[in-house]
Order: sequence, then C-alpha cells, then structure tokens
Amino acid sequence: MDLLISDLHLYEGQKNVPHLFFHFMENIAPESDNLYVLGDLFEYWIGDDFKTELSEQVIACFKQYTAQNKGLFFIHGNRDFLLGDDFLQRCGGVLLPELSIQKIAETPVLLMHGDSLCTLDIDYQNFKKWIRAPQWQAEFLKHTLEQRIAIAQKMREQSQNKQQQSYQQMDNPIMDVNPEEVITVMESQAVHRLIHGHTHRQKIHSLDLKTGPAQRIVLGDWGKTGSYCRCHEGQFELINFS
Repeated sequence: MDLLISDLHLYEGQKNVPHLFFHFMENIAPESDNLYVLGDLFEYWIGDDFKTELSEQVIACFKQYTAQNKGLFFIHGNRDFLLGDDFLQRCGGVLLPELSIQKIAETPVLLMHGDSLCTLDIDYQNFKKWIRAPQWQAEFLKHTLEQRIAIAQKMREQSQNKQQQSYQQMDNPIMDVNPEEVITVMESQAVHRLIHGHTHRQKIHSLDLKTGPAQRIVLGDWGKTGSYCRCHEGQFELINFS
C-alpha cells in the first residue's frame, strides 16, 4: 500500500496541523510500504541549516518510518524547493524529479507538485523560473539565517495576500491548473493517471486522452483536517481525518 500527501505547510507555532501530521505518521503511515510527499511539506524552507524544534520532530518521524525498510519520496513544492541532501539523508528519503513516473498500486502514475500545470498564472511561472535558477539559490544561501528568514517571511506575506485575492475569485481559471496543459503533460508522459497537489482543490477528475480514459487526482491541503491518498490493489482513494 502506498500513501501520498502534500501541502501541509508546516511552520513553528502552527496550530493543529503538526498534531495531525504526528498522528498520521504514528497511526496511519506505518501500514504503508511507501510514502510520497508531493511538495509544500513546510510553509517555507530556507536551507538545510535551518533547524527548528518542529523540523527536527518531523525529521525524527520520517527517520523512524524509513528505519522500517519503507520508501520515503519527496518532490519539491513552491514553498520547500530548497530541501536538500542533508535533509534527505537525515530522513532516509529520496528526492524525485519535478515530473516523476512511479509504479503505484501496480500501475504507472505521474507524480508532480502541480504548480507547473498552472500555466495561466504567468506572473507565478516567471517568479518560479527566477527562484529555481541555481544562481539565485546559491546567492540566497550565502545570506545569514536571519536574513533568509526575513526574505522568506516577506515572500510569504506577498503569497498570502495573493491567496486572499484568489479565495475571493475561486472560479478564476488562473488560480487552477490549465486543463490543456494537463492533457499535454499526461500524453507526453504516456500515462493515464496523474496525482498532484498545490491547488488545494481535493478531487478525483476523469478526463479523456487520445489513448483513452484517464484520471487526475488532486491532493488536499491540511488545516482543520489532514488529507492523504491511499493506493492499494489498484484502488485510489482520497481520505480526510481529524
């Protein structure tokens, strides 16, 4: 059995979600063979030298999971794209590429964070190219922790302001994936099932490709409830818990 989660947006002092995460790792995850974290595990990650009480607890949970010979896989999100080798080594996890095809529930599944599917949000896509550039990341990591925290908090405030505007216009197509891009990506990767997060719009969508019927599974974000996708014996199920 495989489990997939995304968009926990964990941060120090956060209410409820850390408790849900610890419950998930202690009571739900142990039943699985593999756990996939499809981005935005943390609200922000400013380098592997950034350590908090919460981040250390999260790493300890993952380490306990992988110590049982279970697979732990990560895909960078738009908030935690600086998760690096030290974090992975301490967790016992493996970083997957932005587009990754994995065998899940005996079928090939394309895994993504999902932000690259939101091609109508041109401002965001340009911003992503900027902050994902190796030169930008190298320069950012040269700053002190205090400076990086200040930069991250400023970016977070700007993102939250944009999010509030988004919630007021949830029917705005810019705030969701581009359906045409979804089809293009799935057909180019020759898959009939896609699982992603990012949009916080938990749902299982049916769609038609040139090669036949397909499925897009959108993971939910964590808040009052936790959320995961359970994959077992060919069945894919979205589950919320509190």
